[in-house]
Amino acid sequence: QVQLVESGGGLVQAGGSLRLSCAASGRTLNVFNVHSMAWFRQAPGKEREFVSCINWNGASTSYADSVNGRFTISRDNAKGTVYLQMNSLKPEDTAIYYCAKSRLYGQACYRAIGDYDYWGQGTQVTVSS
Repeated sequence: QVQLVESGGGLVQAGGSLRLSCAASGRTLNVFNVHSMAWFRQAPGKEREFVSCINWNGASTSYADSVNGRFTISRDNAKGTVYLQMNSLKPEDTAIYYCAKSRLYGQACYRAIGDYDYWGQGTQVTVSS
């Protein structure tokens, strides 16, 4: 069983920044460290969408076009934590943000929801105009 807990969400004005964290708890670290991780988001009335992913050692990352150049994903395997630094936030970034662990191994990271088997509970990000 893998437990993921997100934090760092909140209310921010357009143009501001937030840093999300996703911590793997307890005995899940040995599982966390060999899998790619990702952030997804879901806005009201919309489907959950890919935001960013990072492979197991941080050497490979990928971003949705809508956040590329504004968001940065990183991870600290010693702490069992993945981060999402969000800059130049826009009202359209408002959503619940979820972190997820991939079921897959390898050097790449993955963009499809179906590639992820464990999810956090989500953290709300609200960007006011």
